[in-house]
Parts: sequence; structure tokens; C-alpha cells
Amino acid sequence: MNRIALAADHGGYELKEAVKQLLDERGIPYRDFGTNSNESCDYPDYAGPAARLVSGGDFERGIFCCGSAAGMVIVANKFPGVRAVACHDEWAARMSRLHNNANVLALGGRVVNLEEAKRIVTTWLETEFEGGRHARRLDKIADIEDEPQPTA
Repeated sequence: MNRIALAADHGGYELKEAVKQLLDERGIPYRDFGTNSNESCDYPDYAGPAARLVSGGDFERGIFCCGSAAGMVIVANKFPGVRAVACHDEWAARMSRLHNNANVLALGGRVVNLEEAKRIVTTWLETEFEGGRHARRLDKIADIEDEPQPTA
């Protein structure tokens, strides 16, 4: 697996640090895009640069953490080829990989505890995309991304 892009705001800082420990234990390389404390900050400042590099292929996947996971998902999905999902349990993590080939996992530091987050991340990392009919659906998403943007 290529390196993983990590990003967090203050609400996800502790979670990101726990994810780093898990990745270190598994020998999975990553780059930490910050933040580096639990002081208030703006999630787009961290999710944007990390998602841009997932979109460009520099990173195979990303794991982004904020208070709810919602902000990180909104930012990440602005980038072509990024399929970011918020997962609050292992079932959602498994399905996001099996059916959606999600390449960015978002976790909410105010939603899941550290042990739950580690189980979710492990499931997400170990689950492979199923392909088949699901690949056709992802192709349709890519087609939407390629459509010219309407002008007013």
C-alpha cells in the first residue's frame, strides 16, 4: 500500500494521533498534514492539501479526522477521484470499501472513541474493493466529475 495522507482539525487531533500509532504498528507509511495540536483551527486548511494529493495519485488513500467527520468529507469530495466517506462503525467501513472503493475515510473524534476508531480503520484498510457491478457505478461517478460545469 502506498502512503496514506492523514489530516485533522482540533476536533480530530487525538483520533489522528491514535491512527498514526496504528499505522506505525502495521508498518504502513503515511504523511501527516496536521493539525499538530487540539487548538481551534479550520478543517479545510488540512483536508484540502491532503485530498488534493489523494486526487492526484500521490497517496493511495487518506484518513481524515474532525469532530463529526462531516467537514472533512465535504472538503475531500470536492476533488476529482476522491471518494470520501464518514464511517462510525466497522460495517460502514467495510461497505465503503467493498461497494464504493472509498479512498478517504473520515472519522469523528466526538463520535467514536479511540478503540472503536482503531477497529474501523483496521477494517477499512483490510477490505478490498469488490468490483463487478460496483465498478460500473464508480465509472458513472467519474463521468459526472468529467462533465463541464454549467455557467449562469
